[in-house]
Amino acid sequence: MSLEDYKGVYIFAQQVDNHIDNIAFELLGKARDLAKPLNTQVTAVLIGYQVGGLADELAEYGADRVIVVDDPELKEYRTEPYAHALASVIEKYKPEIMLVGATAIGRDLGPTVSARVHTGLTADCTSLDIGDFPLQPKPNQEQKHNQLLMTRPAFGGNTIATIACPDNRPQMSTVRPGVMEKITPIKGAKAEVINYNPGFTPDDRYVTIEKVVKKVSETVDIQKAKILVSGGRGVGSPENFQILKDLADVLGGEVSCSRAVVDNGWAPKDLQVGQTGKTVRPNIYFAIGISGAIQHVAGMEESDLIIAINKDESAPIFDVADIGIVGDLNKIVPKLTADIKAEIAKKA
Repeated sequence: MSLEDYKGVYIFAQQVDNHIDNIAFELLGKARDLAKPLNTQVTAVLIGYQVGGLADELAEYGADRVIVVDDPELKEYRTEPYAHALASVIEKYKPEIMLVGATAIGRDLGPTVSARVHTGLTADCTSLDIGDFPLQPKPNQEQKHNQLLMTRPAFGGNTIATIACPDNRPQMSTVRPGVMEKITPIKGAKAEVINYNPGFTPDDRYVTIEKVVKKVSETVDIQKAKILVSGGRGVGSPENFQILKDLADVLGGEVSCSRAVVDNGWAPKDLQVGQTGKTVRPNIYFAIGISGAIQHVAGMEESDLIIAINKDESAPIFDVADIGIVGDLNKIVPKLTADIKAEIAKKA
């Protein structure tokens, strides 16, 4: 393998039912950042059936080039045809970096493709940078430059590991949704579009889809919420979450929680914020009864405004909060809700 032959930052532009998932736009935003020090371009790989019309949308979010793999075999996601498509693109175009969203699809596709093209994969990354590896020079060991430094939680979120893949290409990672920031769309932007089809011959590894059953989830997507009212163990009980819901309702927000709440069975996993939950970037984040362990903070520290309410004045959450209130949440939250209701009534 000649590493010099591999150029460019590529992302897998996940789409379902001919709608591009938000994770693709987030990856494009990060890909642009990574491409600058490498002086290279950003390419989106769009796989599906009759998806060519989505290329302009990817261009508006930062793609310089879009490689479209369009075939009837790719109408619904199946591991084998999608892995064949993406691996074929990698083998032909030789990207230096390949990013895939750590979604249900990406967590299946990424490892399959990395094994097929004989490279490593760092899963569920929360940070990506270009830098030197090893991070600090070591005697008798070459320090390689312009490497993709992939950071992810390890050992159940109790530590953070930075990993590189200096001797193989592409450097591959799956990236947790909600971690990277998409750019403001550039209206009217165009990308070079390349249509590429490696050919598909179904075999016994091709799963046959008999029926697709779509179900509306009863759980909200906290990653899309502009206001989150998040509760921790300090809320005291699942019944007490009602006062958080009352505050969220009056603000037009959603309720989320810490890992301790999920572990206690007070709320579903889909509402968990943190390294082992979801990463969120709301405009306003209320941390109520949350101590502020590093695993939780990693999932919400990019919020625009963080408001913490906790009876322990030394709680670590106050170190990251923009506004901190020390006191009994059972008194403060209902009073806050009532005051907001009163202000809304005045303006009505």
